[in-house]
This record gives sequence, C-alpha cells and structure tokens, in this order.
Amino acid sequence: MLEQISTYFTFEMVYLWLNIGVIPFWLMLIFLPNSKLGSIFVSSIFPIFILGGAYVYIIYKSFLGSYEFDSNFSLYLGINELSELFSNQEFLIIFWIHFLAINLFCGSWMSKDGSRLLISKYLMFFPLIITYFIGPLGVFIYWIIRMFYAKKISLYD
Repeated sequence: MLEQISTYFTFEMVYLWLNIGVIPFWLMLIFLPNSKLGSIFVSSIFPIFILGGAYVYIIYKSFLGSYEFDSNFSLYLGINELSELFSNQEFLIIFWIHFLAINLFCGSWMSKDGSRLLISKYLMFFPLIITYFIGPLGVFIYWIIRMFYAKKISLYD
C-alpha cells in the first residue's frame, strides 16, 4: 500500500494537489474571514500541518532519491547558483511548499488583523488576492490600508 501511495504522489502530483489544496483556505480567508469555519481551518495549525506533512514527504522522497541537500546552501553564493538549484525538481517543490505556507500564514495574519481593526472584507479582498499570487506585495498593500484604519504609523505592532 505504501508503494502505491509513493508511486501515485510523484513530485508533479504533489505540486498539483498543493495548488488545488490551498484554494479552499484562501477562499475562506477572503469570503468567510470571521466565521467559525475559517477560524478552525485557516487560522489554526491545520493548513501548516498539511503543508508540513507534504514538506516532510518530499524531503523523504528526495533523500531516497539521493538528492544532495548540502548543495542547497550554494543559493547564497550568487544568482547563477540559485538558478541551478531551481532547475532541480526536488529543490523547486520544496521551495514551492515553503512559498505556499508563508503566503497562507501572511494571509491568515492579515485577515485576523483586518478583522480586529474592522477593515471591510471587501477592502481586504485586493491585498489577500495579491498576497496569494505575489506574497510580499500583498502584505505591503495591506500595510498601507492598515495605517489608515489603525490611525497610526508604526514599524511594529
């Protein structure tokens, strides 16, 4: 049975399931920001647990496939080394899981913080969508909106 699961969940299949799997979380963040359902599924450890499980699975499959993890540290040496790392499927899927988890975490924080500051969910729509696709730009847009609702400019909270 484990061999069948391992055969089914190739890197490509994990990539497709991850991309489809985060959409319900983002829809709850956008359309049901204050609901109990959103609190249980999105603002809890649940999505991070799922993404963390996928992360561990990919690392395990990479380890079995004799992936050289120490080559990951070459990404700090220059953009050419980073480009070489992205040509490796194992590194790329690990990076993608990292990207999805961080963006979802930021989206969850933005949604909770926006609710606390009584920012309209219609106004939150734009920065959440941008965060889903472009991460840091969406957080920046949210921060600008947040300054008007918090009625203060602060570098930390």
